[in-house]
Amino acid sequence: MNVMLVAVSQRTAEIGLLKALGASARQIVVLFLSEAFLLSLLGSTLGLAFGQLMALVVRESFPILPAYPPLWANLLAVTVALFTGLLFGLIPARRAARLDPVLALSRR
Repeated sequence: MNVMLVAVSQRTAEIGLLKALGASARQIVVLFLSEAFLLSLLGSTLGLAFGQLMALVVRESFPILPAYPPLWANLLAVTVALFTGLLFGLIPARRAARLDPVLALSRR
C-alpha cells in the first residue's frame, strides 16, 4: 500500500491533468488498480522463481530433504499476492480518484 500511496502523492499533477482532460473517477481507479496488479504480478513471479531456485539449492545440498513445492502452494502464493496487491491498492486508487483537478494542478 505504501508504494501506491507514494505513487499517488508523486503523480498528483498527472492525476489532475487526467481529470481535467475528462478522465472519470472510475478510469483513475482502474489505472491505479492495474498498476497495483502488475506490481503484484511481478513481485509474485519473482518470488516464485526465487523460491524454486532455493528449493533446487536445498535439494542439491541435502538430497534427503524432498524440497518440491507442490503446484497448489505455488498457485495459492501467487493468488494471495495478487489479491493482497489489489486490496491494498484500492485505498490509494480511491484517493487518487477523489483528487480535485484544480488543487492537484495548482500543486505543481
